[in-house]
Amino acid sequence: MPELFDNNRICGLFGIQYPIIQGGMIWASGWRLASAVSNAGGLGLLGAGSMYPDVLKEHIQQMKAATSKPFGVNVPLLYPDIEQLMDLIIAEGVKIVFTSAGNPATWTAKLKEQGITVVHVVSSSKFARKAEAAGVDAVVAEGFEAGGHNGREETTSFVLIPAVRAAVNIPVMAAGGIATGRQMLAAMVLGADGVQLGTRFVASEEASSHPAFKQLLISSQEGDTQLSMKKLVPVRLLKNAFYQRVWEAEQRGADPAELKEILGRARAKKGMFEGDLEEGELEIGQVSSLIKEILPASEIIRNLITEFRTAVETNY
Repeated sequence: MPELFDNNRICGLFGIQYPIIQGGMIWASGWRLASAVSNAGGLGLLGAGSMYPDVLKEHIQQMKAATSKPFGVNVPLLYPDIEQLMDLIIAEGVKIVFTSAGNPATWTAKLKEQGITVVHVVSSSKFARKAEAAGVDAVVAEGFEAGGHNGREETTSFVLIPAVRAAVNIPVMAAGGIATGRQMLAAMVLGADGVQLGTRFVASEEASSHPAFKQLLISSQEGDTQLSMKKLVPVRLLKNAFYQRVWEAEQRGADPAELKEILGRARAKKGMFEGDLEEGELEIGQVSSLIKEILPASEIIRNLITEFRTAVETNY
């Protein structure tokens, strides 16, 4: 199967074997998961969104010790210590940075001056064109199905992928609703050069998410997630007591200030990292309903490639 990816633009851009990127999910994407993905032939990403700069520095150094393969860091641009974080990434010699939740023009040029490959996550073809104009090397087209923070456009992956492919000339990765090799092939038929998976890797042995959260993920059914807090920052959540309070507030027309008060502080950490399944914020994608096993990251990648191969050979 590797021969199918010999001329793949994502493999060439990052120097990896398979065009499979592990999403830099908060409270899940530490060095153990990222290094396991990189060692298995994909691209592992450290999730800086849940790390203070000193914690990220430790994870980068652990990552370097755990793999000689390419890896990157995912950075939400709304991060409060963004300048300190970017200075750290440059100082530590990180070669690949994925940015999201902000204007890519703010940091892309500075990062590229340091020889860093830059990718930006987008939710529309409009933002894809802006990212390309800002000089990024590739974009991730993230559909409405994705977990965590989401675009306001609510465009599904099957619509977004071909729209972004038609809008830009740079490589495109698809994200949102992808957990199997057949879904990977579908995304690539629609125009993606590769795929980024978040939820599937949360349900891995190496993910730093709480075991109770992982178990809830693999027991979830269709309809168990919902895009919430659209007046604040849209985020897809598993339904629980916290989600129910948010839903009830939204039904009565709560404003952003009230939603922010309900959200409080460290709600995502409480749920995904500490395992409070009722009062925590449980960010996960719709595709969770298709995932029934917690597996090593290397086995997840092997399964993806096997399923991809079968789909190519059998047209199913």
